[in-house]
Amino acid sequence: MSDPTAPATAEAPWPVARLSHELKGYIDRLGTVWVEGEITQWGVSGGNVYGKLKDLGIDATVSFTVWSSTRAKLTSDFAQGDRVIALVKPNFWVKGGTLTMQVYELRHVGLGDLLERLEKLRTKLAAEGLFAVDRKVRLPFLPQCIGMVTGKDSDAEKDVLRNAQLRWPEVRFRVVHAAVQGDRAAGEVAAAIRTLDADPEIDVIIVARGGGDFQNLLVFSDEQLVRTAAACVTPLVSAIGHEADRPLLDEVADLRASTPTDAAKRVVPDVAEELARVQQARARIAMRVTGLITHEIDRISQLRSRPVLADPRTLVDSRAEELTRWVARGAELMDYRIERAELRTAELVGQLRALSPKRTLERGYAIAQRADGAILRVADDAAPGDRLVLTLSDGRVSTTVDPAAVEAATRD
Repeated sequence: MSDPTAPATAEAPWPVARLSHELKGYIDRLGTVWVEGEITQWGVSGGNVYGKLKDLGIDATVSFTVWSSTRAKLTSDFAQGDRVIALVKPNFWVKGGTLTMQVYELRHVGLGDLLERLEKLRTKLAAEGLFAVDRKVRLPFLPQCIGMVTGKDSDAEKDVLRNAQLRWPEVRFRVVHAAVQGDRAAGEVAAAIRTLDADPEIDVIIVARGGGDFQNLLVFSDEQLVRTAAACVTPLVSAIGHEADRPLLDEVADLRASTPTDAAKRVVPDVAEELARVQQARARIAMRVTGLITHEIDRISQLRSRPVLADPRTLVDSRAEELTRWVARGAELMDYRIERAELRTAELVGQLRALSPKRTLERGYAIAQRADGAILRVADDAAPGDRLVLTLSDGRVSTTVDPAAVEAATRD
């Protein structure tokens, strides 16, 4: 008989039963423990519940069993997607070689606890600037292709498509289906956002879900999902449709729509409204242009009604008459000035003539000059026989001094 305390070796291996019993012993010594997680599977069979509990942060899942006796003591109803805390005891089934958690107590995570965690995450992300207004991008006026992340065959998808196509029939959609609740939702929605963001044809992305209770919407406050939305380059619209408790996706999105229908109306313009606006704009422009043209026509009519434009010769005629008056006045002033100048000239001529030697010569006097040009002032200046030049009023004559005349003059 083999020693039960001996270690297992290749020569003396343990039987499977011993390994199973050893494992059961170790696990039984663990005792009960409180754990927290999300119910990802909840099935009732024969009054017992068989389900799975998933970690809230990483991909780790364990099976659990709620016996009918324990289930009868539960004070609340539970379903897939609920966040719970459970008092469990690991139980290793030797015959089947499976490990399951036997549940002794099961409670919903308190709403206060969830809200506290949510607010801590909200504060953390806000401190990083993920909710800042200046990070948000304006939506395109008329997106050519809209990406949408939503549940398959969901009412949210139908609402968005129907309302968008009613507003603008030519709009195109690329829909990526993803789980919108449960343990797979956060990862699938984040992956769908990345897929659409990488598509160059997508102008805007809508994440749509038709509302739900607070716990079901917690998936849209998942930190990794929110960070994926914040890193999205394409404008993102959150259309979760929950007014009471806004998921963090609403905070980081470029636009928050109250419902999927509201998202369609805010992303896609109404072709009828836009045509009406164009018509109104055209009417205002036509009215403005007509007003300007009418104003200019009135101005031109006023200008043409003025005498100078009604009869262009009026200006020339009036200026001609004025020019004639000025010419006449100029001629009159010129004649007056000439007359005055002539009178003054006559006066000066009279004065000049009165002082002129010629006037003296005209009275019978003469100027006697010797041959050298010297003027005779007295008789002694002339010697008998000198040749003299006599200047008269109308010319000159030559003469010779007579000795007898000189003597006679001397005697006188």
